Amino acid sequence: MSRPFSPLLPMNYSDEVAAAKANGQPIVALESTIITHGMPYPGNLEMARSVEAIIRSGGAVPATIAVIDGVLHVGLSPEMLESLAKTEGAMKLSRADLAFAIAEGRTGATTVAATMIAAARAGIRVFATGGIGGVHRGAEDSFDISADLDELSRTGVIVVCAGAKAILDVPKTLEVLETRGVPVVTYGSTEFPAFWSRESGLKSPLSLDSADKIANFQAMRDLLGVDGGLLVANPVPVESEIDREEMEIYIRTALADAEDDGIAGKAVTPYLLARIFELTEGRSLKTNIALVENNARLAAGIAVALNKD
Repeated sequence: MSRPFSPLLPMNYSDEVAAAKANGQPIVALESTIITHGMPYPGNLEMARSVEAIIRSGGAVPATIAVIDGVLHVGLSPEMLESLAKTEGAMKLSRADLAFAIAEGRTGATTVAATMIAAARAGIRVFATGGIGGVHRGAEDSFDISADLDELSRTGVIVVCAGAKAILDVPKTLEVLETRGVPVVTYGSTEFPAFWSRESGLKSPLSLDSADKIANFQAMRDLLGVDGGLLVANPVPVESEIDREEMEIYIRTALADAEDDGIAGKAVTPYLLARIFELTEGRSLKTNIALVENNARLAAGIAVALNKD
């Protein structure tokens, strides 16, 4: 059912996030597509709860973002989080259809781009995710490039990830980010990570080794009046990574299967992740969870450091 016209955005803060905003506490935004499209129930709920708990233990407040029945929620109650984890058929929302879902009273999970928009609207400056979207392999023919890259160039949110998803064309993704003027900082390494793997074979444009330094970098950008986002690439923990050369075999197989099955558009990434899960006998999912949790720790540290001033 369409929503009656209103000049006010239907946005709701959870009690926890509302209190954090009122008290000036650091907040970390979280996307919701990883819950609805990234893994099945109940593993998705366990992961979401774990990530929120990590952010709280790091001194910040988690704000999982989703659209539920046409309302943009910034922070979900435990009951709403569980309900979302069980939801089937939720829309996958990016910049193009976030407003559509709200206007039409739909339920949808936010991608990196949509989460950045909502976080900025809510005054949240730090966002933890798994990996960003980017330039798909074969984009010279398909023109398949994620809206995440343009969003990073225009929306002033720090995005902490484990690099671009390795199913993408990572060199071209870095080139587009450079063209868009998006600073890319790898945490604790001079090499850009490749999601499931700590190394991509590509030198990181920038490198910093502490949350305080990342926060200081952002503060200087603010002083200069430089707009747009800041991408922080956080390599997956050593004990959880899958070797890059091994992963490439699985990725190429999954890509070939996707082409054979005629998969295109928004369905590509979920298909590939599911197929890689099968090919790795579940190892890719364990690594995915580990890197999201690792990103949540760093994001909480950055949010706390930004909040010191």
